[in-house]
Amino acid sequence: MDTESRLELIKQVGEEIVTEAELKELLQTKTKPVAYDGFEPSGQVHIAQGILRAINVNKMLKAGIHFKMFAADWHAWANNKLEGNLEKIQTCGDYLVEVWKAAGMDVENLEFVRSSDMVAGQEYWKTVINIARAASLKRIVRCGQIMGRKEDEMLSASQIIYPCMQAADIFTLKADITQLGMDQRKVNMLAREVGPKLGLWKPVVVSHHMLMGLGEPKTSIDDPTERAIALKMSKSVPDSAIFMTDTEADIKRKIGKAYCPAKITKENPVMEYAKHIIFEKFKELEIKRPEKFGGDVKIESYENLAKVYSSGELHPADLKSAVAGKINEVVSPVRNHFEKNAKAKKLLEQVKSYKVTR
Repeated sequence: MDTESRLELIKQVGEEIVTEAELKELLQTKTKPVAYDGFEPSGQVHIAQGILRAINVNKMLKAGIHFKMFAADWHAWANNKLEGNLEKIQTCGDYLVEVWKAAGMDVENLEFVRSSDMVAGQEYWKTVINIARAASLKRIVRCGQIMGRKEDEMLSASQIIYPCMQAADIFTLKADITQLGMDQRKVNMLAREVGPKLGLWKPVVVSHHMLMGLGEPKTSIDDPTERAIALKMSKSVPDSAIFMTDTEADIKRKIGKAYCPAKITKENPVMEYAKHIIFEKFKELEIKRPEKFGGDVKIESYENLAKVYSSGELHPADLKSAVAGKINEVVSPVRNHFEKNAKAKKLLEQVKSYKVTR
């Protein structure tokens, strides 16, 4: 695959790339650039973490990237996830890997790394301390966003250490590319700033889209990045998210009551699911409806769907029904895996028994 084709594939993943010129140069000068995404194992997985993550990682792999999936178990511990129980957090990490296997992520061609494997090394902590020395306390506090925290929620000293650890992860993993969500932007920019000061490199940032929750947007934030973060799917609001082992009835119920205003495509979560999941996994979306309402119709692209929906030719109820059916198709292999595989079933039961904490 030539450089332009690889670049175009990565641009499908990156809602924002800092910078595209640097990415292109990297692809031209390095045969197998390293990218990573880090995740806090902290409870059940929803479709943004499961399906959308698998889609994006597979595209990066296809583009010739060596991808590292990083289980940030010590970070989740520092952030008081699962009541600060490291053993439970690590069990969640094992469960996440089972989800991705069943969701179609090409796990055979990527590398899984845990933060617990890295923290034993003195060099890692030297990098953490050097980053802390190179950044002001105010700058680190502003990075609280990466933990799902507002600045006034940064209550513990461990949460101050966290951004320094995450920036150090990039250099310890030897990542040329940080391929995380838009909500991680601030710490990635911190790494770009401090890397050259420490005699290290400036990583390219490829930030992927964050799938909306199913509820009505209720935020007055104008900044597009901050707004996207406020609207993203959250496991702490169960009915706003589709989880990877939800039943067909759960999926139909949640999408059936989802926010989906007629003729409006922007910030419409049902349309988001169609764009970022359904048309990535299927060639068409079939709308089934009685003849008196226009009869069945097959839509072959998101662009056509947006045109039909914004014109009022497609009713929200019909859109919801079609989307719920396809989302169930996407989730069903994962659900079946956790029903039939003894190891996966046990992991899910353990994770479900844990108290989820912010």
